[in-house]
Amino acid sequence: MLDAFSRVVIDSDTKAAYVGGSNLQALKTFISEGNQRLDAVNSIVSNASCIVSDAVSGMICENPGLTSPGGNCYTNRRMAACLRDGEIILRYISYALLAGDPSVLEDRCLNGLKETYIALGVPITSSARAVNIMKASVAAFILNTAPGRKMDTASGDCTALASEVGSYFDRVCAAIS
Repeated sequence: MLDAFSRVVIDSDTKAAYVGGSNLQALKTFISEGNQRLDAVNSIVSNASCIVSDAVSGMICENPGLTSPGGNCYTNRRMAACLRDGEIILRYISYALLAGDPSVLEDRCLNGLKETYIALGVPITSSARAVNIMKASVAAFILNTAPGRKMDTASGDCTALASEVGSYFDRVCAAIS
């Protein structure tokens, strides 16, 4: 896994050049957003179980057949697996947000996920829907607009971070679709 700093250093080293220009500006921006980034990750981690369970519940409400006999969320074991998968995806998204780099998400979470879901007979459209529900919920937490769940956060505009984390959720949807 590379963080924003490692990626810039490796890129500059590959080019046999000093870190400067747009790379240096990107690092300055990354540092200046540090407290906001930490607050965003903290809000995700602190509310992870709510985010995941709300997403799975929303997915099931839209497709009640999932909890019927033969459905992919029928039995406690399958429901637990669904919740576990959502928590794993959310954890890797929070790692990527903290590092400012999606490589950990790509390398450790998404590699082979679609093939695994297909082999297990997991409905891809339902999984993608749960990921999109998590995306909306996480954005609300980052922007501190989640109803009834306000947190103390660093001041400033967090729309860039919400957009960044949204792109990570989009990567997950693209990887499993």
